[in-house]
Amino acid sequence: MTVVAPPRARLLLLLPTTTYRADAFVDAAKFLRLDLTVASELPSAFQDEHPADLLTLDLGNPDAAVTAARAFAQHHPLRGVVGVDDDTAVVAACIAGDLGLPCNPLAAVRAARDKQLQRERLHAGGVPIPPFAVHTLDEHARAVAESVSYPCVLKPVSLSGSRGVIRADDPDAFVTAHARLGAILKAAELPHDENRFLVERYVPGPEYALEGIVVDGALHVLAVFDKPDPLDGPFFEETIYVTPSRAGDDTLRSLTQCAQQAVTALGLERGPVHIELRHNEEGPWLIEIAARPIGGKCGRTLRFGPDGDISLETVVLRQVVEPGTAVPPRETQAAGVMMIPIPYQGVLRGVDGAVKARAVPGVEDVVITAHSGQVVLPLPEGSRYLGFIFARGETPAFVEEALRAAHATLEPRIDPPD
Repeated sequence: MTVVAPPRARLLLLLPTTTYRADAFVDAAKFLRLDLTVASELPSAFQDEHPADLLTLDLGNPDAAVTAARAFAQHHPLRGVVGVDDDTAVVAACIAGDLGLPCNPLAAVRAARDKQLQRERLHAGGVPIPPFAVHTLDEHARAVAESVSYPCVLKPVSLSGSRGVIRADDPDAFVTAHARLGAILKAAELPHDENRFLVERYVPGPEYALEGIVVDGALHVLAVFDKPDPLDGPFFEETIYVTPSRAGDDTLRSLTQCAQQAVTALGLERGPVHIELRHNEEGPWLIEIAARPIGGKCGRTLRFGPDGDISLETVVLRQVVEPGTAVPPRETQAAGVMMIPIPYQGVLRGVDGAVKARAVPGVEDVVITAHSGQVVLPLPEGSRYLGFIFARGETPAFVEEALRAAHATLEPRIDPPD
């Protein structure tokens, strides 16, 4: 008698061509023995040879993406749809909802993507967030500057990665920041006429990042990262993440409770979340919540299971095909990543010292993602980094020291712009 193996589950992975995450998700799918269809906004030269594995979708047009994905699913049934960043999380919810697959409510994902909607829902849900107001670039900058309290933070509603986020301590600084933000939004070439921005009260105190998985509305914490470099402004460039956090149990408990409040207030029901919080004498403050995993290559810091062989991407994909599956605990070692900052604008010619950096005890790898000849921009105009440094060790302090020592050996060569 011939035994026919059951078909493997197939996932649709929405993967913009600009992302760093392709290899990690492909490896996770192989680990779980899943069939994976990778959808990007640009066609692949191999798409005709692998029609089930590669798909072109207009990721900037959810309606068009839904139509194309529906046609694809008629020939290649899907078990789930996964987005890897803020924009594709929205498109994934649109496609999954259309196909009747488990997904977050579209309104919840859209609220996570739009900072104005996010703040409104969080405020209505009683989540501690900085007092805020919404303005547009069409308003007179000086008039708005005279109406707000200081220090404050100007924040675009639709950019990510701290791009365009600027602190102002007085009206003159506000007017300068307003002009700079206007130029950033114009250069961003957003798909619609977007000129809204938030003005929030600046919240002092150390900042943390919480990585989690939501299962039936309940937040399961995967890791809490310390951000040991102060994020006081005027720009908010993230550099070092280290886990486990060295915060006290009471602080961690209050951060987790605040994060769960935010998940509930937005109405998120499933999937990964990346949450930024601060904590001071007043308690926890929700700064941002995103319905997607940690960005860039930073997910490499997280390993799960007794052998540390389960990646964050594996955890994310497993929850799609086996909702509610118990998440294995994170490895016992401390781990961290440094997002290598861009010191100034110009044309990158190379980064020296990577070999020496990799030799620093505790450092696992140094990955330079920017390429020679590329124009690089620091924050607040920029949105990317030179690369990433990864380290592991017995204690968070050891990991932080290793990251700093490795970074000190790197020497970027950047020519001034023309």
